[in-house]
Order: sequence, then C-alpha cells, then structure tokens
Amino acid sequence: MSITSAYTLLYSAALVYLGVLMAVMLVRAVQVPGVTNRLISTNMIGTLVNMAILILSAKLNESWLIDVALIYTMISMVSVLILSRVALPAEKNGAPEKETGRGKIR
Repeated sequence: MSITSAYTLLYSAALVYLGVLMAVMLVRAVQVPGVTNRLISTNMIGTLVNMAILILSAKLNESWLIDVALIYTMISMVSVLILSRVALPAEKNGAPEKETGRGKIR
C-alpha cells in the first residue's frame, strides 16, 4: 500500500464518519425539544460540514475549497447569531432575572 492510497483511505473514512455524525445531529435537531438544543445541533451540523469541506480540499488537492470553507464558516456563524436573536426570548432591561427563595431579584 502506497502513501497516496493510505491517505485516500483515511480521507474517505473520515468523510464517512462525518456523514454519520451529521445524520446523528440531524436526528437530534428534529427530536429534541427546545430551541436552544436545536440551535446547538444546527451549529454542530455547520461545523461538521465545514470539516468535510476541508477534508475534501486535502483529498482533492484543491486549495480554493479552503476559501469556500472560510466563507461557509462566516455564513454559519452569522446565521446562528441571527437565529438565536430571533428564537430566544429577550431579557428585560438587559439584566437577567435571578430566582431566589423569596422571589425574583435583579
């Protein structure tokens, strides 16, 4: 077995593993209740897709895919920020309320 075929096998195995992890995160995003858990699962899927793009870049020896991965990372980060701003409830007066034994305090 040559080094080239060993790397090809390693990259292929890593891509299959990432595909399985993406499927698990997709199932988790659908089944788990709560907006926060779904946002985290969606962010994790974006991270796994980014890793798959970078592994494809190394496997295909195409350096332009690294630029695609960087752009995808920025778009993923902005989308998660926007989704978290829209989906999560806003705090009143900028300070979260703390629960105590007697009532809520600020």
